[in-house]
Amino acid sequence: MEGSSERVMEGTPLEGIHVLDLSRVLAGPYTTMILGDLGADVIKVEQPGNGDDTRMWGPPFIPTEQGRESTYFLSANRNKRGITLDLKDPAEWELIVRLVRWADVIVENFRPGVMERLGLGDDALEEMNPGLVRLSISGFGDDGPDSRRVGYDHILQAEGGLMSLTGPPEGPMVKVGIPIADIAAGLFGAIGVLAGLMERVRSGRGQRVSTSLLAGQIGLHTFQGTRYLVAGEVPPPSGNQHPTVCPYGVFEAKDGPIVIAVGNDNIWARFAPLLGIEANDPRFAVNASRIANSGELFAMMEPPLAMGTIAEWLERFDEAGVPAGQVKTLDAVYETEQVRQQNLVWTADHQTLGPIELPGSPLRYGRSRVGLRLAPPTLGQHNDEIREEFR
Repeated sequence: MEGSSERVMEGTPLEGIHVLDLSRVLAGPYTTMILGDLGADVIKVEQPGNGDDTRMWGPPFIPTEQGRESTYFLSANRNKRGITLDLKDPAEWELIVRLVRWADVIVENFRPGVMERLGLGDDALEEMNPGLVRLSISGFGDDGPDSRRVGYDHILQAEGGLMSLTGPPEGPMVKVGIPIADIAAGLFGAIGVLAGLMERVRSGRGQRVSTSLLAGQIGLHTFQGTRYLVAGEVPPPSGNQHPTVCPYGVFEAKDGPIVIAVGNDNIWARFAPLLGIEANDPRFAVNASRIANSGELFAMMEPPLAMGTIAEWLERFDEAGVPAGQVKTLDAVYETEQVRQQNLVWTADHQTLGPIELPGSPLRYGRSRVGLRLAPPTLGQHNDEIREEFR
């Protein structure tokens, strides 16, 4: 792993853990990708023919001599081996059982009841493999009046309340620019799996772990959730300004937007003089006053900010100890020295695309290795290898 040449790396954190990935689209595959990054041996099962739904999601698609590859699929399926397998085919049952007995973890995101119809309900799985940690990710939860509804990301951003918090104050409400409902469920799913594996060390038994896209959205509400539950306030969209800290948001410099984060009154005392504002002015001296008088404060900030470029202001803020940042597009993000130095871009040798770059894992360990071992598989890429392994 780049940036760690002086450390002796001692293997991966999840070396020896086997994961059977029956999931598709994003929430489940995101969980299994995290486990694969940490060293688990992940086998991704896809339906013969079209495979994972996201293989058809685009543009962009990258053409190859064998067809085309979806960049969406590539985003959530590194560090996995891939096999095509019809879970409904009785002729495949023996292989399915062998895979279940091999696995330490199974991840699936079917609607409630599907695993039972496949003969892979909780009781059946426990009988086949008592030590199995079984993660189920659904749209709305295992039970309850909405449990059978199909849960796509945009639906859950809406029904989980996140859209109501996002967008300009005057509207319209908008979704987050990434599938945050899927990603949150995938992250909570990974946490659940890791805790389940730890508990298995004590008990010697596996267990069912479940989460949902709805639960993940509730888990992200944080201060906005308690703002309603405790204080009784229904939060409106706050645009690019923080609803409880001021000034904290996007402002305009001479050549474009800049983010300024005055997170406490000490920072305010360093920030105000840079813009010619009296820090002890009673309208702005403490955060509560700045929130109450934010319109007046922003009007005073606009002229001096417009006199300097983003680069000039970032330099001044850095010297004064005022947190600030530039609004970057992804091309700028991925080319920054910091992102590259932190090993947040990995190079993969894909079977049909050749060398490609992918976003890397956000995790680093002091001794253990985290890195790219396998490019995202083409459909059925490891069929022969896996079937031979489980004969």
